[in-house]
Amino acid sequence: MKPGATDVRTIEELEKTFRGSEELARRLARVIHERFNQARKVLGLDSIKIMNFCGTHEWTIVHFGLRSLMPKGLELVAGPGCPVCVTPSKYIEDAIRLSLDGIRVYTYGDTYKLRTINEVRGVTSLEEAKAMGGDVKLVLNILEAIKDSRNNGKEAVFLGIGFETAAPAYAQAVLSGKMPDNLKLLSLAKLTPPAMFYAMDILREKPPEPPVMGVIAPGHVSTITGAKAWEPVAENYSVPVVVSGFEPLDVLLSIAEILRQIISREAKVKIEYTRAVTWSGDLKAQAMIHKVFETVDDAWRGIGFFPLSGLRLRDSFARMDAFKQFGIKEIRPEEWRKDTPPGCRCAEVTLGKAKPTDCPMFLKKCTPEKPYGPCMVSLEGTCAVWARFGGGGVADEIARELGL
Repeated sequence: MKPGATDVRTIEELEKTFRGSEELARRLARVIHERFNQARKVLGLDSIKIMNFCGTHEWTIVHFGLRSLMPKGLELVAGPGCPVCVTPSKYIEDAIRLSLDGIRVYTYGDTYKLRTINEVRGVTSLEEAKAMGGDVKLVLNILEAIKDSRNNGKEAVFLGIGFETAAPAYAQAVLSGKMPDNLKLLSLAKLTPPAMFYAMDILREKPPEPPVMGVIAPGHVSTITGAKAWEPVAENYSVPVVVSGFEPLDVLLSIAEILRQIISREAKVKIEYTRAVTWSGDLKAQAMIHKVFETVDDAWRGIGFFPLSGLRLRDSFARMDAFKQFGIKEIRPEEWRKDTPPGCRCAEVTLGKAKPTDCPMFLKKCTPEKPYGPCMVSLEGTCAVWARFGGGGVADEIARELGL
């Protein structure tokens, strides 16, 4: 057997189980329809909204046309599940400035085209900065940045964007002692639970129609945090929370479980993604994150400040901290202003208050090839997913033609 053959077979078996079982998908769809009708009677509502908090879940829902399988009145909406989309314009402006001053900026590909609100020497993205002679280099991870910066010896900064899934790699890089003195980390990592609490608060203060009555929690993040991270959501907002995997059947099973809990008048955290997620999570990763980072109130682009939602390097690692070494100022709550472009509705899309198709810019001034708003930049952005896979339109039309 060739090296890796077992892994390939395992992946193929998983795909066959969670993607290839059409009959099981149809059975689950029937269960969802039946439970939805029961849940409506229990709640006394004509419609129910379920929110997912991961860009990959939104990709699955759109790519596989899962909305077309839902009963009329059951709405699936995306939440703040894209770290690039909520990275404040100000910090990208700082990175552009550094690159134009000759400091090498390492960044992920989806951050490369992220546009800023303010111009920096006529530049509004790292892509434009590179075209103007700025030192910008695309990398897949922080290890590539470490290797390149060690080889060239230039002053450099790595844009540490991401949620809890990215933070352990940054922490490990800091703790390993392998980061060269010329490389600094601009930690822009964020924590997902505070965003979920904030979104639920906003939606409860100004309730949309229909109300959010269930949450599909992010599977990748939960491998680190554990399902326990979502218990306050279920307890404080009295809604079912299901930690879901990312295949179509994972999502359908999670929706069915949320409806089951509504019918039973329960509000508990359940793990559907048991093949990867535990209740306690990765304790070693959590310990590394805690050792390297402190939690701070942080700005989320277009939305506002979330309490204790950002990760910054502790003072003991100040020599690696780009904020301190390059004099980058933190955004203060009293200075923060909405930092989405005029006419852009990314903030509402991110909070589940609007669909991408509600935005007048969608697929007009704002496209995947030339993104105008932050939700169109990243592959995890709701607008980018809908633009690429026809969310909210094409899938529904096909379903109607098939009589679904």
